[in-house]
Parts: sequence; structure tokens; C-alpha cells
Amino acid sequence: MSFELPPYPYDLLDPYRRIAAQHSGGVVDLSVGTPCDPPPIHAVHALAESDSERGYPSSVGSEEFRVSCRKWVKRRFDVDLKIENNIAACIGTKEFVVSTPHFLRLRNPEKDTVLYPEVSYPSYAMGAELSGCRAVPVRIDDDGQLLLQELEQSDINRALMLWVNYPSNPTGAVGDLESIANWGRSHSIPVFSDECYAEFVWGQTPQTILSKDLSGVVAVHSLSKRSNLAGVRAGFYAGDEDLVFWLKEIRKHSGKMIPGPVQAAASAAYSDDQHVEEQKQRYRERLDFLRSCFDSLNIKTEFPQGSFYLWVESEPDGSWELVDRLASEIGVIVAPGTFFGSPNHIRVAAVQTLETLELITDRLPR
Repeated sequence: MSFELPPYPYDLLDPYRRIAAQHSGGVVDLSVGTPCDPPPIHAVHALAESDSERGYPSSVGSEEFRVSCRKWVKRRFDVDLKIENNIAACIGTKEFVVSTPHFLRLRNPEKDTVLYPEVSYPSYAMGAELSGCRAVPVRIDDDGQLLLQELEQSDINRALMLWVNYPSNPTGAVGDLESIANWGRSHSIPVFSDECYAEFVWGQTPQTILSKDLSGVVAVHSLSKRSNLAGVRAGFYAGDEDLVFWLKEIRKHSGKMIPGPVQAAASAAYSDDQHVEEQKQRYRERLDFLRSCFDSLNIKTEFPQGSFYLWVESEPDGSWELVDRLASEIGVIVAPGTFFGSPNHIRVAAVQTLETLELITDRLPR
């Protein structure tokens, strides 16, 4: 069967943006998790001053970039990695998420199934479909934990890989990565852990799937959220030596390279942690503010364990109705849970400044 091209999810919000725009001050867009805050200034300077734009950049990542990644992983997670064997660059992490099933299937054509959380970032499933694989969701419980024990044996046998994402987009849940890694190893299924929100955890210590054992696991990290550098597209993957080797070699052949100036900026960003602490405080304040706004609308919210999203329950199958209500009543655009696999929720991204969020205050019922 030919591939049926779906609409891009966020394009479906355009009618609601027009509704929200009718409010004084315009739309307050909390639908896409795109940063609004400034990146670290030393990273911006490195981007402009690296003098690395002439030659082709290294696909695997410059030594400077990989060393900065290795040192950050050591500082943040106390994990030792080798830059020659365990770390390689990717052009942001969305392209890595979408392209990896195809690259792994070239290695193991007898495997055709990508496992992923049933409520999750939509690119896990889309990457499987674009690779000609089966996208099989893994059920989660009310706390956002994977119910791997409920998988059919036939799906386990056909599994090419398992995606996990903690802290979760969209739920904010934090999971037991060590037990998931052990499950993958026991079933000979590589586990790929998308950890782009790892530093945004509340009252907990950041975690990585690499902590105990690198075998059979790969962690994926991005500067988009950590350092407000979504526009430069820089990230890295790290872990199992055999998996990293295969992926970095095939990515060389496919011409996947972070531009040289971007690698210089990324190196500078990973070498500094203070700006991340400042960003965490911004997100904490915004999440608290948004929760108070929803309280005024009699909409119950819970503070997330991690990430910078509120995962708000709607009426059953009422995701789009709540999107409509918020656009109409307070000029706010949010993402329906249907984008992520749940028709019973909305996702609210704390990605506007407090000054912009305060527009909501005058629109709330008195």
C-alpha cells in the first residue's frame, strides 16, 4: 500500500489561532514547545566567530564538540564515555528520531516493528511509518509508566527498537530507565532514550539510561530545550559502541552533518550549566502562573515531574473542545492530546514570557 500523507498536526490549529487573535493583545501561543528565551550569549558568539564555515564539517562531530558532550554527561550524570566509541553528533534530535528506524532496519531487515509509548511525541510513530515499519504503541498506566509486560510476544519478536522518553513529552512523567534498559537487554531489543528534557526535572535528580550499562542502549540529547537553541539544530547520541558505530557510519554515507559554526556554538553551550539553572527557574515560574490561570477557569492541573508542559485532563474525547474553549475565552492556543495519542487531554507549553502570559489575566472570568 502507498503511504497516506497525513496533515501536519500543528496546521490543524490555524482556525483556533484566528479565533484567539480576536482578543486584545493577540494570541498567547502555548501549543508548540519552542523556546522564546535567549540562548547563552557565549554560544551565539561562538556561532559567529568559529571560522569553520568553509570546509565540510565532520559528520560524527568535531573533537571539540564530542569532548564537550562527554564532559557534560560526566558532570550531569556521572557517566564516563569515550568520544571515539560512544558519542556522535546529530542535526537536532527530531531528524535522528525519524531516520533511525530506517537505518536500523538496513542492518536487521527481518525486524519490522518500532515500539513506542502510546502517549508520546508523534515523531516516534511517524519515523516508523516513514521507514516502512510497524509502529506499535506500548500502553502506559495512569502515572505514565510503560506497561511492557502487556506487549504481545509476536510484537516483541518483531521489534527493531523501543523508544522511551522521560521526562515525558507530553505527560511530564519520569520513569525507571534502568528497568526499561534491563527489559530491552533481556529481549535483545535496543532501547533508545530521548532525554531532551533531562535537565528539567522538579525535585529530582536528572537521569539517563546510560547510568549503569551502555550495552543495548542509546541516549539522545538536544540543545533545543536545554539552551534555547532549537533554531541551530544540534544534538548528540551516545551509548552502546556497536549501535553508535553503525549509526555514525551510515549517517556519514547519507551526508548528515551539523554545520561547523553550529558545532562550535553547541560546544560552548554544553560547556556551561548556569544558563540552564536560570532557564529552569523561568519555567518553574511560568508553570505556577499557568496553573493559577487554569484554577480560575475551574480546570484542574497537576505540576509535572519533569519537562515544561502541563498535561491537563479534558472531558472524555473532549480534547478539541477544550482547545476551542481556551481559544475563545482567553485567547490561548494549546495542543490537543490527540496529537500525542490521548483524546482526553490537552498539552500546555510554558514557552511564553511572564509578560506575555499576563495577557491571560485580564481575560479570566471575574
